[in-house]
Amino acid sequence: MTAKAINLESSWKNLLQDEFSKTYFTEMAAFLRAEKQNGKVIYPPGALIFQAFKQTPLSKLKIVILGQDPYHNPGEAMGLSFSVPKGIKTPPSLKNIYKELKSDIGKTIPSHGDLSHWADQGILLLNAMLTVEKNRPGSHKKIGWQKFTDAVIMQISETQENIIFMLWGRFAQSKKALINTKKHYVLEAAHPSPLARGAYFGSKHFSKANHILSQLQKAPIQW
Repeated sequence: MTAKAINLESSWKNLLQDEFSKTYFTEMAAFLRAEKQNGKVIYPPGALIFQAFKQTPLSKLKIVILGQDPYHNPGEAMGLSFSVPKGIKTPPSLKNIYKELKSDIGKTIPSHGDLSHWADQGILLLNAMLTVEKNRPGSHKKIGWQKFTDAVIMQISETQENIIFMLWGRFAQSKKALINTKKHYVLEAAHPSPLARGAYFGSKHFSKANHILSQLQKAPIQW
């Protein structure tokens, strides 16, 4: 996983190029190569690790939705936080996101969990960790990904303006310190996981985001 091998959209690559040569990143790349050589199954597949950046160019960025870990079951992780490919059962947190969408803006609940249409509209679906070992949630929490994704958040905060950050749950909210709230919008809510016992419902982040975008004279998201 060298800088040349990382297939990022060019504007992201220019923004983040310094990170790829840092010690933590080269050590993380070596760790992932060794894990695969030792027979470990890593999700998402290598070609999809940076999918969020490929699918949402920096020039189109409107919203960042921060997740934590990629899904760790076969076939689920696709490089976009909270999203699963069509044909894969919708995970519980995403089911709750869909329920909130219906309650907030009357959106019909989709029959699939693929959020690619969000990414295509300028929503960076960013996980704090970009890889995970099969059936071991949190297994790559300390290998260096958080240094990289923290740098992503700080670079967005520093170089962009009027980005909407949706921070769901305590982990995501801990990243608020990386964001210049005088330049950007931060929407906070409980995590959509069933473990939050419904505290996420009623947050109305989808209508709030579109209201902000309208005020900024930007096209609203077709959720």
